[in-house]
Amino acid sequence: MIRPTCCLLALWLSSCGGGAPAPAHPTERSAQEQADALLSLYDPILLALSTESNRAAWAASTDVSDAHTGARTGAETAFSAFAGNAEIIRRARGLLERPSELNDLTVRQLRQMLELAASAPMTNPELARARVAAESAQSARLDGFRFCLARDAAAECTQPATTNDLDRVLVESRALDERLNAWRESKAVGPTLRDGLIELRGLRNGVAREMGYPDFFQFQVTNYGMTTAEMMALLERLIEETRPLYAQLHCWARHELARRYGVSEAPRLIPAHWIGNRWGQSWPGLVEGVDMDSMMEGRPREWLVEQAERFYVSMGLEALPRSFYERSDLYPVPDGESRRKNAHASAWHVDLERDVRSLMSVEPTWDWFTTTHHELGHIYYYLAYARPEVPPLLREGANRSYHEGIGDLIGLAASQPPYLRQIGLLSDEQEIDELRWLLDSALTGPIVFLPFAAGTMSHFEKELYADELGADALDRRWWEIVARYQGIAPPSARAGGCDACTKTHINDDPAQYYDYALANVLVYQLHDHICRNLLGQDPHACNYYERREVGEFLTSIMAPGASRDWREVLREATGRELTAEPMLEYYAPLTAYLEEQNRGRDCAFPGQ
Repeated sequence: MIRPTCCLLALWLSSCGGGAPAPAHPTERSAQEQADALLSLYDPILLALSTESNRAAWAASTDVSDAHTGARTGAETAFSAFAGNAEIIRRARGLLERPSELNDLTVRQLRQMLELAASAPMTNPELARARVAAESAQSARLDGFRFCLARDAAAECTQPATTNDLDRVLVESRALDERLNAWRESKAVGPTLRDGLIELRGLRNGVAREMGYPDFFQFQVTNYGMTTAEMMALLERLIEETRPLYAQLHCWARHELARRYGVSEAPRLIPAHWIGNRWGQSWPGLVEGVDMDSMMEGRPREWLVEQAERFYVSMGLEALPRSFYERSDLYPVPDGESRRKNAHASAWHVDLERDVRSLMSVEPTWDWFTTTHHELGHIYYYLAYARPEVPPLLREGANRSYHEGIGDLIGLAASQPPYLRQIGLLSDEQEIDELRWLLDSALTGPIVFLPFAAGTMSHFEKELYADELGADALDRRWWEIVARYQGIAPPSARAGGCDACTKTHINDDPAQYYDYALANVLVYQLHDHICRNLLGQDPHACNYYERREVGEFLTSIMAPGASRDWREVLREATGRELTAEPMLEYYAPLTAYLEEQNRGRDCAFPGQ
């Protein structure tokens, strides 16, 4: 059904069947008329091919197999051949040379058309096809890897493990040898992925250069209307603004962890296997008396997803389509099934209309409670802009950080004590030590996360693509950057693998991790405005539940999609430009507490 339509467009573009004639006297039509004609043919094919591509990617992510990987490669190749059509690129560029003759919505669509084309420009079809195939193969290597916590004398696995199993050891175990084994196993997939990443780096840079970008990192940064230098300067500013509090947290944490594991002298750099997260991007379980997982005891895993939906519905948003539950893959693969699936939580807008899905492995833990609220934030964002007023090309966030920002905002709202009391997770008799609660939030939230997102990930990927970091330098440079920004060190020397490759985003969502850093800043700006200006509440104890005015506010941000400039949307919503001030104000009470806790310690940050 797709092929005839695609061929009609190709004929119209004079790029198929040996070159059919273009419409007579195109110059007799205005630029706006030419753009409208192009978009009227482009949009239906975009919807059809992107849907097929997303369905194939969904199958490959939820049931890893050679057949599904092959189908994914084929569908993505077909989509890339369409999106990267050389004549589409030529015409879109030509029309954008006459911006004064086009309305703003058309300009945005044409720019997005070129952004899609840059993923696989058919000005070099062999390169474009090679990139699609390499990305599918890399995803299959990552998704299909079998982790193992114990082996026999013949090196046969006697204790297969999922990433949830590895995470459970790192969060719960107090035995350093057990933690070290789990941490090392979490990096075991790195050597399998290293050569594939280097191949992908070359292919991604190649397609970016086909479109006139110096490298793939700059191509991705262009989504913000910034240069690489401007983005890195922004990230450095955010890191420096929060560094004093992070240094205090780091100092407190390394001494707390040394005490926990019976080490007499706290090391300057925290050993990576001491931390309850495979990459040190979150430090859970450090604050005694804040046992978040206990609130989930006795709750069926289905309740977590259903309560997340109730949160949004309580604010006046629609109930999820029935198909969401029918088509999503929400829970771990049952014991006894051989099917393997991607372990990373994600939300999917399969057809850019109402087919919305989520891929998770929900279990009754605090992390999954906030994750379900976060992932449904993406789902509700999709539904908000899946409407006729927003063209298919612009059905995405105002910029990439907005999608993560909305999800993180609801994750923050879901952790507020008044909400937890209202839904029965906290009883009225349970007293909350607000300062220790805030400390736990900082350790598992943006203050610890920002150095990883804005520091480690963004700087490593910038060097990977812009500086073309060599294969032999991957582990060395990764750990140098980790030490500089996070103050963390590997348990022993690392070489020959690719510890960076074990992070899903490096493979499947490349050169965009600063989205999460900027989203964190956006979260606190929006949260501060909602609490102070809409609800008249303290941002530390603010309840969105059953407040329809919050739903209306969020919808006003989500519904335009990418049809308006993100800066204008933010200024209209909050009255301010993007700023980290609300986030710093939120965590300001921790400073005096930590300085008292760290009295007499040398807390100079080791990365400085």
